[in-house]
Amino acid sequence: MMLNRRHIRVKVMQTLYAFKGSESDDFSKDQKFLLFSIDNMYNLYLLLMSLLIEVQKRAESDLQKKQKKHLATKEDKDPNRKFVNNQLLKLLKDNFSLKEQLEANKITNWELDGEYIDIIFKDIISSDLYKEYMKTRVSDFKEDKDFIVDVFKDIMAPNDKLYDYMEDKNLTWLDDLPTVNTTILKLLRKVKESSTEHYFTPKLYKDVEDQQFAIDLFKKTLLNNATIKAEIGKRTKNWDSDRIATVDYVLLQMAICELNNFPSIPVKVTINEYLEISKEYSTPKSSIFINGILDKLVKEYEAAGELNKIGRGLM
Repeated sequence: MMLNRRHIRVKVMQTLYAFKGSESDDFSKDQKFLLFSIDNMYNLYLLLMSLLIEVQKRAESDLQKKQKKHLATKEDKDPNRKFVNNQLLKLLKDNFSLKEQLEANKITNWELDGEYIDIIFKDIISSDLYKEYMKTRVSDFKEDKDFIVDVFKDIMAPNDKLYDYMEDKNLTWLDDLPTVNTTILKLLRKVKESSTEHYFTPKLYKDVEDQQFAIDLFKKTLLNNATIKAEIGKRTKNWDSDRIATVDYVLLQMAICELNNFPSIPVKVTINEYLEISKEYSTPKSSIFINGILDKLVKEYEAAGELNKIGRGLM
C-alpha cells in the first residue's frame, strides 16, 4: 500500500486549510475533494511508472532508427541491446494489471507531452551510470534491477523539469511526490522475476479503516469546530489568535479532535504525528508551540479523567 496515516493527516490538513465554510455548511463538496486528492495520488504513481515504460520504448525506436540509417556504422547495425532488453523494464511493459490501470485511469500524458520522455532518456544515456552499465552486453536480473533503481533514484526523481511538470498538472502532487517516489523505489528494489501480476498495482489504502479514518478525521474536526476552538482559546489566552499560524491552528484542531474522538489511537502517536507534520509544513517554532499546548491539554484531560483511550499502553 502507498498511503500511511501521516500522509492521510496531511491531506486532511490541506483540505481543512482550504475550507472556507462554517460547521453548519454542507461540506460534502470538500469531503469529495479530500477523497479525490487522495485518489489522485495513485494517478501520479501510474504516471511515473508509465514514464519508465515509455523511456524503454524510446530506446527501442532509437535503435531501430540507427539501424535504418543510410550510412549505418558497425555499432548501428549490431547495437548493444542491454538497455532495451532490461528485464525489469520488460516486466513493467508486459505487466497486464499495470496496463489495465493505466487505461482505466486514462494515463495518456506522455502521448501529448513526449518531450519529457526525451528529457529523461537523454539524461539517462549521457550519465556515467549508463556508460558503466553498457560496458557489457549481457546482464542478469539483479544487475538490470539495480540499474533501474539507480536511474529512478538519481535521474528521474530529482529531475527539475519533471518536477515543474507535476506542479503544472496538479498542485497537490508536489506533496505526494516524496511518498510516491518512496513507494516506487521500494517496489523496484524488492521486485523478483517471480513477482505476481499485481505487484506493480499496489493498493492505495492499507484497508477500509484507513479510508474511513480520512473521512472521520475531516468530518469530526469540522463538526466539533466550536468546542475545539474554545479549547484552544482557553489555553492560548496570552496569544493573539491572529499571531497563531493558520497551519498550526488547523493542526491543533485536528490533534484535539483526534485525542477526543479516536479512542484506539495512542496519545503519544497523535502528538508525535502532528509535531512531525508541523516541522514539515509550518514555521520553525510551530512544533514547540503545538507541543506545549497539547501537553498541557493532555495533563488536564488525564486529571479530569476525560481521556477515553481503549487498550493497553495507549497513554
